[in-house]
Amino acid sequence: MPRPLVVITDFINPPLGHEERILGDLADVVALNAFSEEALQGRIEQADAIMMYHFLSIGRKTIDRLEKCRLIVRCGVGFDNVDRQAARERGIAVANVPDYGTEEVADSAIAMLMTMMRGVSFMNTRLQHRQGPWIYEQVRPLHRLRGLRLGIIGLGRIGMATALRARALGFEVLFHDPYAVDGLDKALGLTRCESLEEMLPRVQAVSVHCPRTTETQGLINARTLALLPQGAFLVNTSRGGCVDARAVLEAIEAEQLRGAALDVLEVEPPPDDDPLIRAWRTPGTLAHDRVIINPHSAFYSEQGLDDMRIKGSTNIRRVLEGKPPRNVVN
Repeated sequence: MPRPLVVITDFINPPLGHEERILGDLADVVALNAFSEEALQGRIEQADAIMMYHFLSIGRKTIDRLEKCRLIVRCGVGFDNVDRQAARERGIAVANVPDYGTEEVADSAIAMLMTMMRGVSFMNTRLQHRQGPWIYEQVRPLHRLRGLRLGIIGLGRIGMATALRARALGFEVLFHDPYAVDGLDKALGLTRCESLEEMLPRVQAVSVHCPRTTETQGLINARTLALLPQGAFLVNTSRGGCVDARAVLEAIEAEQLRGAALDVLEVEPPPDDDPLIRAWRTPGTLAHDRVIINPHSAFYSEQGLDDMRIKGSTNIRRVLEGKPPRNVVN
């Protein structure tokens, strides 16, 4: 009887230290290093289990070709890049790794927030290009963080970790999450808001921590940005599709937003002719001075990278041993 086959679709390259250590006695493990769903054709059909990251998506056309797959693990928190409905129809479980990267993403969100709200990035960029005087007055007015209000959209593990860090810095934290259980606000000392319309006008900064779903696609857009007080700050470390990047650019240019920090974009890497990217790269524009863009890296630390590989491999081992998978999302 042939050994089971575990296929890693993308992101991870050999040597497969963690995967081989956890799975090597049970299965053959292969990393494809693919960058598109089309590149999987003819290479994934015999997989007993699949580990995937965020460089590509797996849709119905690929899932329908899988002959014996029992589990697809999205080695990360988000799972919008796998067709869960198609997998369910084929009897294939889809799981994620919800508890990796919590600290890293929360730390990154706070780092981005602090960098903007204390003027660090703005002054560095301006002086680097010999713009304006060598004095703090370039960034006036800044305000003491203690007592300012931060709005959290999505109070899951990462949103909660960000809220607790913000509270430690002296922020008053409000949140909107229709799925958060009653009483969570009381336990954490936060203020629940039933809608964005209730929360956004009351905060000086907002941090997005929701998954990308049909409900959250384009959740931050021209209309919702206009609800913020003029001069507010925006951080997105969740999914690019949750924030309309063109609306962010327009809000920056209108000085409705004083700063925006985006770890994620809807298309990654973005095309050079994307209006936000073009403005962000052009010295002298408001976006160049007031927008921070990172390459979907908020999750990263060496320990966090190990976590998602180890936890993903361990879940696959459970299934190969005949046990039920953990963290099933379909």
